[in-house]
Amino acid sequence: MRPAHILLAVLVTAVWGVNFVVIDIGLDHFPPLLFCALRFLVAALPAVFLVGRPKVAWKWVLGVGLALGVAKFGLLFIGMHEGMPAGLSSLVLQVQAVFTALFAAVVLGERPNRTRLAGMAVALAGIAVAAVDEGTSGPLLAFVLVIAAAVFWGVSNVLTRKAAPPEPLSFMVWVSLVPVVPLLGLSLMFEGADPDLEALRSLDWTGVGVIVYVAWIVTLAGFGAWNFLLRTYDASVVAPFTLLVPVFGMSSAALVLGEGISPLRWLAAALLVGGVALTSLSLKPPRRAAAADGPGPREAAPEAPPLAGTSASRTPSTASRPSPRG
Repeated sequence: MRPAHILLAVLVTAVWGVNFVVIDIGLDHFPPLLFCALRFLVAALPAVFLVGRPKVAWKWVLGVGLALGVAKFGLLFIGMHEGMPAGLSSLVLQVQAVFTALFAAVVLGERPNRTRLAGMAVALAGIAVAAVDEGTSGPLLAFVLVIAAAVFWGVSNVLTRKAAPPEPLSFMVWVSLVPVVPLLGLSLMFEGADPDLEALRSLDWTGVGVIVYVAWIVTLAGFGAWNFLLRTYDASVVAPFTLLVPVFGMSSAALVLGEGISPLRWLAAALLVGGVALTSLSLKPPRRAAAADGPGPREAAPEAPPLAGTSASRTPSTASRPSPRG
């Protein structure tokens, strides 16, 4: 990867890492599925009227919207609401890099070399250590929900790579429109109309700021940049950078929310960061990206893949959060 693109990938992971703290704060103001729906509603409107329609088949917009918006973020928000701390969520969710590489190998024919496989194995060892830590001290169901969110993130990565949108921002805006109605429907079914209405009636500036951050900074800017990277490089090259998210996520959670980091969690983080370092050191820039200072014509190649975008007990404010019904 070019140095500028490496810096862009690191910046996106920093934004996403801090996002877990912002989500934690937002869950004090909104039920999780309503929060997720508002995130994508604000990301899509009014931007959808200002950008052109994405120059990809609508099946890719619909597929990524459902996998990323409804499944990945819906499960993540519920998992955090049910007890996964922000810092640990930022760590565990990064197992998506492994799922992305596996799905890319099966669907897109991207074959990781031995060094990358070793890096994936080290990262999985980190997830295993995190699971042991969480299993002995926190709600296991919440942990499983975040793992499931990582699976769907991997699905959305591969779908995005298949779509290869030429205009990433336009693609992300229209993708953001897809989850709004399904998430609102699920919120009414499982969280109830009364908690939703109460959250909207009591909306304050903190709630507004949270929505703006997760909608515009994380969703539009973050995933727009991420889609650009996935359009330029193989998914297995880009996805490992997301393993840096826990560095920012756990650090910001400790500083802002006062979350402790157990010795096991430090070990899990070290293994995950070591895994991404091992994987990244083995990567060779695609010839189309390394050839010259300016972008050149893209090599013809088989259709390849796309898009990679927390312990025990909740913070004291958990008790005041509306609980999902059903």
